[in-house]
Amino acid sequence: MTDPEQPTTPGAPADRDPTARSYFPDSSPTPTVPPPPGPPSLVPPVPPVGPPGPPGAYRPIPMGPPPAARRRRKVWVWVWGVVGVLVLAALVASRINLDYYAIQPGSAQSVQPFITVPASKGHPVTHPVLLTDVREARVTALTYLFFKLAPDTALYSLPSVTGGTAPDELDAQGALQMSQAEQAAKTSALRHLGYAVPATPAGAVIAGTFAGTPAYGVLNVGDVVTALDGTPTPTAAAVSHALDAHHSGDTVTFTVRKHGTGAPGPVALTLKRTKVDLGGQSVYVDVGIEPQDQVDYSYPFPIAINVTDIGGPSAGLAMTLGVIDALSSGSLTGGRTVAATGTMDASGNVGDVGGVPQKTIAVENAGASIFLVPPGEYKDAVSKGRPGLKIYAVSTLDQALRDLEANGGHLVPTTLDGAPSHSAG
Repeated sequence: MTDPEQPTTPGAPADRDPTARSYFPDSSPTPTVPPPPGPPSLVPPVPPVGPPGPPGAYRPIPMGPPPAARRRRKVWVWVWGVVGVLVLAALVASRINLDYYAIQPGSAQSVQPFITVPASKGHPVTHPVLLTDVREARVTALTYLFFKLAPDTALYSLPSVTGGTAPDELDAQGALQMSQAEQAAKTSALRHLGYAVPATPAGAVIAGTFAGTPAYGVLNVGDVVTALDGTPTPTAAAVSHALDAHHSGDTVTFTVRKHGTGAPGPVALTLKRTKVDLGGQSVYVDVGIEPQDQVDYSYPFPIAINVTDIGGPSAGLAMTLGVIDALSSGSLTGGRTVAATGTMDASGNVGDVGGVPQKTIAVENAGASIFLVPPGEYKDAVSKGRPGLKIYAVSTLDQALRDLEANGGHLVPTTLDGAPSHSAG
């Protein structure tokens, strides 16, 4: 509360205490001296915020960032939120496998570094044959559009690539096929050169199993079945014939060499009628195995073929030509850059392979002037061919050698001898 007798004007003399007035009635009040002016402030005065009030009224000073800063902060919150959602969606999409494989051009490389023959038999190879491969990738929800739009890339359905084999067995299947192709390449090359290479049936090798069947997870790719219920099964046909006598619900004892090595042991399976996808077609099986003939060969001298980081049988023709080139003087390719693809069996027959359009691009990028392909895929190769690349369809080893001879190739085979045989499975 304000005293009406108390001066309020700035600089007015301050009133005295009443007790002082009683003792000193004639004295004057002590004047109030205003403080001396200080230096001018370097900080500009803060303008009042809000509606004006009466003099001396309290005006609150606003706290926090100005409205523009708050708007920018909200925008960044939204941006980071959207980024987080997109990253999470990409992680989820990368784990969703679609029923496709993407096939892209791979590489074309010399087959010769993978081949070893005895020094007494070998000859230098100056212009080796090239083997070629493709890059293969499982398509996911994240990569589908990328592969769909990528040039020189083809999408193949899952059954057409796996043939019904469980996806987790594909690597083992590719390694088995390469091992079989290496054996066939050595055998067909030596037989072409005039060497005797005896073959002995050794059972049925498991080339694949089907998910959900009795064999899945019990018998593995590379296992060799030598008997059923104690009866020897030296071939794949013998295994199939022995199973014909059994039905769903029967228990059958397989004699198996795990991974094709070691002593045979018993594996009991209870048969169950199961529907599986075989190359895009639905069939019913009781066991769920893909048996193939396991053959042991006796070679006249040791030959090693060890192709690394490539699976499948498609290098068979190139490996066969490489062995012949290493065991012969002259020049198989006539100084040209020659590439080849195609399976090879022990009798010298060339079979179809996959991804020939992409392989054609790979050999062109490697500078090849001649490309040997199976007859069934000649059109695919020609569709990607460029000027300067001659493409030949070959169905046998002899035909491939004739085509190379027509382009300047010339070989002088090594002299045969009576060297001891070396067995290999």
